[in-house]
Amino acid sequence: MWIVAGLGNPGRRYKKTRHNLGFEVVDLLAKRWALSFKEKDLYEIAKGLYRQREVVLVKPLTFMNLSGEAIKVVKDFYKISPQNIIVVHDDLDLPPGRIKLKKGGSSGGHKGVQSIIDRLSDRGFLRVKLGIGKPEDEPIEGYVLRKPSAAEAPLIEEAIEKAADAVEEIIVSGIDIAMNIYNKKE
Repeated sequence: MWIVAGLGNPGRRYKKTRHNLGFEVVDLLAKRWALSFKEKDLYEIAKGLYRQREVVLVKPLTFMNLSGEAIKVVKDFYKISPQNIIVVHDDLDLPPGRIKLKKGGSSGGHKGVQSIIDRLSDRGFLRVKLGIGKPEDEPIEGYVLRKPSAAEAPLIEEAIEKAADAVEEIIVSGIDIAMNIYNKKE
């Protein structure tokens, strides 16, 4: 069984913002796999199969910086090891349009990822990171909560598709093969 958690902030105000790319990828996977989300206290969840493998899609409703609370509840309920959790999130250190897969490691300053590390007491979960670039002349907090520019939007839409493809590859072939495919420089 796999948990695929997309990070973001709940509510219409945050829809399509840079910080909500994780939600967008998980929504795309739900559409591809014909799954519907149900709302629980701390998260939205959709369960089903992808190529005969059990999958649980999760969107925390705790706001980004508390994402670990929701992920821990789902992990404990399904008794999933961190190595079978894929966290999809935005990344300031990658340019818009780029994705990068990673096994474990630090949060890289991402507060949602740090919350998951703290709540799980484990860094071993997998990550699919979508680049949003760094702001030139504004605070990071405002930048991540705004929608991408007109120039960035098509790159980010393409990255959302690639990230969903990468999640599917991880589930079918494993993280190492997926990293060999998706971490190549373009």
